[in-house]
Amino acid sequence: MPSLFGSNPSSSDPANDTVPSPSSSCSSSSSPDMWNYFFIPILLHLTKKLSLAKAQTSTGLLLPSQRGDGSADDSLISFSRCANADPKLYYRPVIGILSHPVGGASGGRSYIAASYVKFVEAAGGRVIPLIYNEPEEILFQKLELVNGVLLPGGRSKSGLYYDIAEKIFKKVIEKNDRGDHFPLYAICLGFELLTMIISEDKKILERFSALNRASSLQFVENVNIEGTVFQRFPPNLLQKLGTDRLVMQNHRWGISPEKLQNTPNLSRFFKILTTSTDKNNKVYVSTAQAHRYPVTAFQWHPEKNAFESGLSMIPHSDDAIEVTQHVANFFIREARRSLNRPAAQKVRDSLIYNYRPKYYGKAGKGFDQVYIFTQRQARN
Repeated sequence: MPSLFGSNPSSSDPANDTVPSPSSSCSSSSSPDMWNYFFIPILLHLTKKLSLAKAQTSTGLLLPSQRGDGSADDSLISFSRCANADPKLYYRPVIGILSHPVGGASGGRSYIAASYVKFVEAAGGRVIPLIYNEPEEILFQKLELVNGVLLPGGRSKSGLYYDIAEKIFKKVIEKNDRGDHFPLYAICLGFELLTMIISEDKKILERFSALNRASSLQFVENVNIEGTVFQRFPPNLLQKLGTDRLVMQNHRWGISPEKLQNTPNLSRFFKILTTSTDKNNKVYVSTAQAHRYPVTAFQWHPEKNAFESGLSMIPHSDDAIEVTQHVANFFIREARRSLNRPAAQKVRDSLIYNYRPKYYGKAGKGFDQVYIFTQRQARN
């Protein structure tokens, strides 16, 4: 009978890999080879069992492929549930980002810079585009699928864009008033729009000279940062924010601390966290936090440090990237507190992954990547 290993040792060779059979069993000369067939598979099986037992004892875990009981799917589910997960939190938060008109909304096109999408994704969120000029009922159906909203930078402060931003802001406030912790980030133009909307004064903004400018952030004296975007910043990074130019400014408009504080609607809604100065040393509010709502407004661009390269003054140091990450983390941490649990398939059907970003950075200016949305029937 052939050997299990492809060779036949001579009868004079010691049987190192066979076990002699009992004398009362098979008396033929081929009986040792027959025992190989029975014993070696048993030995291999026992070795595998011992290895698995050792792995289970040392780690307490088995991979799905090691289970051998057909429960791989259940194992994957159990791995996805962290032992310390808070059942009150939603670990798949979705953020709605409002698109911005292209070239004054000519042709009905709008865009979202991919840096805002990456900013959300870097902290564990997903994005649904809120296309500003799509039918309003569709836009607000999408708003019911998200756990927070981001109003991005840009230029448009009038017409349909202003109206939609105002309606979204009021929906955010309504959701929070009904008990849903529903955060809003307003960046650059977003902050300016909130200033106009809350003050009910479309001419309240002031001129500043802060285009393509890196700056520091000066914290208001005795400001309490507990519960704000800066709460989890390391102390050394908070200090550097006040001394180093770690944030990117790119705006012509803003509001001074004096004007915000002297406008009742604004001072009742916002507390000022930081200020910055433009190139003429004029002081403006650079970060503000709502008193009663999870609404944070930035005149600066937290998303650009890590995800844009087109402007020469964008900070890209380790500290600057860390600023971006902390700001993104706070937003998504707030969004996890939302009570909304949208239908998974409806979310997937609406995610920005259904669109493709385009590379616009070849000229070395502006945005690196942009999502373009074409709305053929723009509303009046």
